[in-house]
Amino acid sequence: MKIDELQSIARTVRARIISNSHLTQTPHLGSCLSCVDILVAAYFHGLRIDPRNSTDPTRDRFILSKGHGVAALFQVLALRGFYPESLLDSYGQDGGIFAEHPPAPGHLPGIEAATGSLGHGLPMGLGMALAARIQKRSYKVIALLSDGECNEGSVWEAAMMAAAQQVDNLLVIVDFNKWQATGRSEDILGQNSFADKWRAFGWETHEMDGNDMGQSMEALSRIPSESGKPVAVVAHTVTGKGVSFMEDDNN
Repeated sequence: MKIDELQSIARTVRARIISNSHLTQTPHLGSCLSCVDILVAAYFHGLRIDPRNSTDPTRDRFILSKGHGVAALFQVLALRGFYPESLLDSYGQDGGIFAEHPPAPGHLPGIEAATGSLGHGLPMGLGMALAARIQKRSYKVIALLSDGECNEGSVWEAAMMAAAQQVDNLLVIVDFNKWQATGRSEDILGQNSFADKWRAFGWETHEMDGNDMGQSMEALSRIPSESGKPVAVVAHTVTGKGVSFMEDDNN
């Protein structure tokens, strides 16, 4: 698809997230809106997937490690054809099939890992990427993390192992919207010079505007890396992106 087509899909996704959040009275709206462009670029451009065969062993894997952003992922998966959009009216409701964090694999098509307890997505993604090497498969693994999630030590344990094993089919994108639950990320745990931290752990590291569709598309083409290293992309985003009075406002 062309960039303008993907941008149109992203606008639709944002509108549906806002409408569904209001309908179901569910939270994490700002964090969902910040990562929409990355998700749309992945599912409509960068991933080798087939909604009609969601368990194909050769498929690319995408892990939403920031599980609290799943409302955005559900909308993208619905538009991509994994299930009817109308089903999302039950999101977050008693008896519904869509919980407020990603469910266990096999519960819904397109979901690779149950996340939400932060710090788990990258370790699981590393395991999947290593499995591809062992099984001699060519699929790639992408994990989308939040900046607050990188407070977790398990993220950096996995980062060290991925670099040591030269897992070049693994891509981490960090949704760096500069906010955590209670304040600015740089104030809570000193996340300035964030890209340098990934470089220090042995990753090929890039920065981008994560709300720019073209840059998001380009980031997905960086694996397998020519450097033989895992790839980290620090995506500078805006919480609440797309709604003027919500942008960069943690309330």
